[in-house]
Amino acid sequence: MERFVMIDEISDGQLYGRDDPVRLDANGCHGCSFCCENMCDTIVLDPWDIFHLSACLGKNFAALLTEGYIEIGLHDLLTLPNIRDAGEGCGFLTKEKRCGIHASRPGICRLFPLGRYYHDDGFSYILQTGECRVEERSKKRIRDWLEIEDLERYEDYVLRWHDLIRTWREFMKEDNPVEAKRKLNIMLLRMFYEKEYETDKDFYEQFDARLQAWQNL
Repeated sequence: MERFVMIDEISDGQLYGRDDPVRLDANGCHGCSFCCENMCDTIVLDPWDIFHLSACLGKNFAALLTEGYIEIGLHDLLTLPNIRDAGEGCGFLTKEKRCGIHASRPGICRLFPLGRYYHDDGFSYILQTGECRVEERSKKRIRDWLEIEDLERYEDYVLRWHDLIRTWREFMKEDNPVEAKRKLNIMLLRMFYEKEYETDKDFYEQFDARLQAWQNL
């Protein structure tokens, strides 16, 4: 682990790797669903999330939108989908206040209360402080906490998606014509979200093909 002081205000100041043990386990969150009830529009969805939601529910991106599971929002200048607040929190929260799609939950939900800190060598995990309301948590390896098959491959995807988002955001911040910004938003949404993924095939291969096509435009 490395010590990093610039993020002390939002974390415990440590940078963690996928195999580090961190105090994450809230004993199944029994009796608490605060994060699921109060953070819906902050759960921004990436293509990996949409792929797994579609596979779980048998609904493509358009159906997830029209049936009110997700919505399109403005997130730091970018037009991106997020989990929709159903009035009492996340629409996937059951009457028993448990996650109804736990095995297919989005990446941000898997991370919580972790975050990612990006640097020249990739990214590290950080433990956000003041986010989870459960004070007494036991240690668990980050790899085990995330429950993502082939985590190394997923992390590689996260970096490539992050790079695309960063480039997209820079374009939106620059003094480019409004119409050009609008068209870019539409093109990216169509290519990486609206175009249906084949959920019986490998996600990463499909994403790679779309990313390659985008880079060749």
